Amino acid sequence: MLSISEEKMASNGNGEFTFANGNGTAAVANGNGTARNGLAKIQTQKKGNGMCHDDSTPPVKAQTIDELHSLQKKKSAPTTPIKGTQGGAFAITLSEVERQKQQLQSISASLASLTRETGPKVVRGDPAKQSETPKVSSHVSHHHHFTPTISVSDSALKFTHVLYNLSPAELYEQAIKYEKGSFITSTGALATLSGAKTGRSPRDKRVVKDDTTEDELWWGRGSPNIEMDEHTFMVNRERAVDYLNSLDKVFVNDQFLNWDPENRIKVRIVSARAYHSLFMHNMCIRPTPEELENFGTPDFTIYNAGQFPCNRYTHYMTSSTSIDLNLARREMVILGTMYAGEMKKGLFSVMHYLMPKRQILSLHSGCNMGKDGDVALFFGLSGTGKTTLSTDHNRYLIGDDEHCWTENGVSNIEGGCYAKCIDLSREKEPDIWNAIKFGAVLENIVFDEHTREVDYSDKSVTENTRAAYPIEYIPNAKIPCVGPHPKNVILLACDAFGVLPPVSKLNLAQTMYHFISGYTALVAGTEDGIKEPTATFSACFGAAFIMLHPTKYAAMLADKMLKHGATGWLVNTGWSGGSYGSGKRIKLPYTRKIIDAIHDGSLLNAKYKKTEVFGLEIPTEVEGVPSEILDPVNTWSDKNAHNETLLKLAGLFKRNFETFTNYKIGKDNKLTEEILAAGPNF
Repeated sequence: MLSISEEKMASNGNGEFTFANGNGTAAVANGNGTARNGLAKIQTQKKGNGMCHDDSTPPVKAQTIDELHSLQKKKSAPTTPIKGTQGGAFAITLSEVERQKQQLQSISASLASLTRETGPKVVRGDPAKQSETPKVSSHVSHHHHFTPTISVSDSALKFTHVLYNLSPAELYEQAIKYEKGSFITSTGALATLSGAKTGRSPRDKRVVKDDTTEDELWWGRGSPNIEMDEHTFMVNRERAVDYLNSLDKVFVNDQFLNWDPENRIKVRIVSARAYHSLFMHNMCIRPTPEELENFGTPDFTIYNAGQFPCNRYTHYMTSSTSIDLNLARREMVILGTMYAGEMKKGLFSVMHYLMPKRQILSLHSGCNMGKDGDVALFFGLSGTGKTTLSTDHNRYLIGDDEHCWTENGVSNIEGGCYAKCIDLSREKEPDIWNAIKFGAVLENIVFDEHTREVDYSDKSVTENTRAAYPIEYIPNAKIPCVGPHPKNVILLACDAFGVLPPVSKLNLAQTMYHFISGYTALVAGTEDGIKEPTATFSACFGAAFIMLHPTKYAAMLADKMLKHGATGWLVNTGWSGGSYGSGKRIKLPYTRKIIDAIHDGSLLNAKYKKTEVFGLEIPTEVEGVPSEILDPVNTWSDKNAHNETLLKLAGLFKRNFETFTNYKIGKDNKLTEEILAAGPNF
């Protein structure tokens, strides 16, 4: 035995000592210093009753694994009392059953077809979790189904399970279990595939032309509206509904459009994929439990049967894809494409039709608000910097893409953002980068199969990679997404010809002219040595989605601006000192200084001079911006080349505007000469 001097000793307070001997092994000695078997022993504090600490708990009461699993989840209940109840648990239960019954009747009616007027038998819940098939009963079933009165085929004998307004977590589970190509990325976002179509199919979009829409909508040259008749729509609707009813389960989202509570629209989306349900959960406005209880009948319904193609032998069909709008029935049918953006933009088209009827202007724009309540609208096509300039850490984001200008102010139509992801980086777009987390949907991206880290530069699936996430994922988002009347309307153009000024102040007629024109310039590919820019015009900066003639939206914009004292601006984010290939793109810090001067009002007080041909008012100086670049002619070394290029662009503007010069609004309203005079003169 070792001597005391060779031992390291510690008392545990109970008359015993724990020590380590010379060879590193532990021993416990009692009061007389003898070790117990020489073995290590762990000491714990004893309680007053002489028992050591015991953290064991009684076993669960479940008798089977299934019963144990059933204890894991508790049922959700409404968070507010049901209206009209007299109190008491029994009354509330009856009201809840009645509410669910009415809800399922509404969904069944949405899925009704021409031959089954009452719709299929619908029950709530995942069929994979049902222990047995629901039975038809005269009493209220645990599954709350609605029974049709007419059985015309085997499909009427089956139940259609409804997965209703599932949470993101539930939709993740559905996608991972049942949809091939669904994965969780390293940041928690859901990666998914949209199938063969990775973008919209504008040539396959159809609108029913009837007695009403024939006069109201914009048809013909330059219009995005391609006609179809009512009968063909019903053929496609029947095809979509029959497909959805043949499935074991469908996803149903009941949500809202427009943050303005007085003018919001109730929408229902019936789809076959968890990916589509989660996408719309993010993109539309999410109702509270209280709002969902009293949702009632939707104002508009989407039937997304995108996995199922249309019949190409059907009249008006040009491919196996068809996106059909029926404004009279307030319905949209999707066949032959699973690209989720069709739903988002389809609803935007609907808002472009419904809102002007209420004297509300629908806008394809970004929108932000300063800390003093000054609101700015940003219009611009792809590549003009709309997202970059409207995302400002010193200002609140109201929305990035779709808005309404009402009598109360401006409001976002959507509840989320749909951002491009190609070449996304944390440094350039930190807000978007950080928003791609649990709950977000990543479309058609490529990731490392082991780490699940996304490679945003990889275009293997498509260049049109996208992320859809709730707007509250943006730190400086203003919730609710509403603001006062805009003070500034900023039209962005990336002019690769290099002849438009970095900033111009517009009068009302000029604002209407450039709003209708919707100009930007794309740089042609350089593989074959072509350096010539290509002018692109998109009416109202969103021609693919407008329903009425562009002049109607422009006139409404002018009225709103005049009434509320807003100023129009044309900002060129493109080239200076020459066209693409010889000049240089205007530096982003200069453009930001210009936007800041618009926001703080200092640019209104600047001195202005007028340019030739386009007749634009340009400031002589802007703080932080070199004065020589404010007039494009100063930056060109070859003045003749500048003048030739300026006339060339002016000619392109005039040629584009020929589409609108002779258009009549209604029966006798011609496009005003004032707008025409606001264009280039040479």
